[in-house]
Amino acid sequence: MIQLNNISKHFGLQVLFEDLDLLIGKGERVGFVGRNGSGKSTLFKIILGALAPDSGEVVIPKGYKIGALDQHIRFTKPTVLEECVQVLSEDEQYDWWKAERILFGLGFTEEDLDKDPKSFSGGYQVRINLTKALVQNPNLLLLDEPTNYLDIVSLRWLRTFLKSFKGEVLLITHDRDFMDSVSTHIIGLTRKRLRKYQGDTAKFYEQVAISDEMYEQTRLNQEKKKKELQGFVDRFGAKASKAAQAQSRAKQIEKMETLEKLSDENSLGFKFHYKDCPGKVILEAKDLSFAYSGEASEDLFSKLSISIGRHDKVGIIGKNGKGKSTLLNVLAGELVAREGEITTHPGISVGHFGQTNIERLHEDNTIEVEIGESNPELSFAQVRNICGTMMFESDLAKKKISVLSGGEKSRVMLGKILAYKSNLLLLDEPTNHLDMDSIETLTNEIVKFKGAVIVVTHSEMMLRAVATKLIVFRKGHAEFYDGTYDEFLEKIGWEED
Repeated sequence: MIQLNNISKHFGLQVLFEDLDLLIGKGERVGFVGRNGSGKSTLFKIILGALAPDSGEVVIPKGYKIGALDQHIRFTKPTVLEECVQVLSEDEQYDWWKAERILFGLGFTEEDLDKDPKSFSGGYQVRINLTKALVQNPNLLLLDEPTNYLDIVSLRWLRTFLKSFKGEVLLITHDRDFMDSVSTHIIGLTRKRLRKYQGDTAKFYEQVAISDEMYEQTRLNQEKKKKELQGFVDRFGAKASKAAQAQSRAKQIEKMETLEKLSDENSLGFKFHYKDCPGKVILEAKDLSFAYSGEASEDLFSKLSISIGRHDKVGIIGKNGKGKSTLLNVLAGELVAREGEITTHPGISVGHFGQTNIERLHEDNTIEVEIGESNPELSFAQVRNICGTMMFESDLAKKKISVLSGGEKSRVMLGKILAYKSNLLLLDEPTNHLDMDSIETLTNEIVKFKGAVIVVTHSEMMLRAVATKLIVFRKGHAEFYDGTYDEFLEKIGWEED
């Protein structure tokens, strides 16, 4: 077990948190929630000793071992397997199977084990770091966004691994379904305070709401009491016969603690602009095949036929690197299929969110100009409202695209999709860079969207809420499945399971 006592941290005038206390008990798997920028990753660094608190202490038992997912990529060995086994203890140096088991679970093949770790994509390099954290079998696992860059199959494997882990876990993830399935407790940084409750995120937010309601009622009662006391002082303070009583009440007011009104925490709001389309079918693809090399033997998908109705909600699922984003780009007309044809209704209007779109943002534009260009019909006030929705309030909307982080650019791209009037949304992992509450809001708006949606996602929660049809990449090809995700799991399932 590990204990935090009276931990405070400030950056300049910004107060991240003050006087935080936390005890992680034996065998507890604790999910850590909070808005982006609330200080979750900062607290992780304090626990690891990489950052000093302004006050307070972290109490770690002697011999207690902490393993963490390193967000920085630093490889020193020539092969993936050697890179991973170097973190094993001296007694385990030849237990390579422990690293192999985890690497296979995270999507590596036997051939991958002898490759240079630097030759892999950024997502797979993060998986190598994750393997190095898991294989050490520490007392406490600190996992900061381990679900980023994992595909749906690897997520299912990691969930099983963590549920059977014998030590303690402290987990940051924006995947609410994943967190709920793994955690025994939830802690949250809300309004610079740390709260901990047993149960899942729904139980946590329910308890927070009850606590906030009780606080607010106490605050209102206190204000009413102060007002009554002050009224007495104002009325009788000058009268000799009542002066002593008035003075007594004035002292009461001075001694009463001032309870500040609870602040509202920022969250992203979404509302898509819909353009009506009279056609029953708005997109139809027949016998689509695609290969970057142009050779049929290397097709990412072949002979794929799909028909998208004007109200369809379709999920594209499968392992990373198998062609999901490529298919979305082909449907968007950004890539040309090697074979097959795509026909669309004349009234189709496509809103496409993907990595290629983010790269096409105009670096010299301000945020408000970039979003406004998506829909010239919108007034300046409407554009500014969308900017605010994407958490670029007031003068922040005047920032240039060139100075934004990757997550901020993703929010700008989402803002452009919100502004654009569409009847078909093509969304490639739209939940990246969003916090848990924003993901839930986005999911609800996708469900309510009157048009059609095709979404690439690894979030099983989003799939269950949104998708009524699927395009599944498995066993080396893509296939259409007319049913929900749970029906797919029940009737077909992933071969790895």
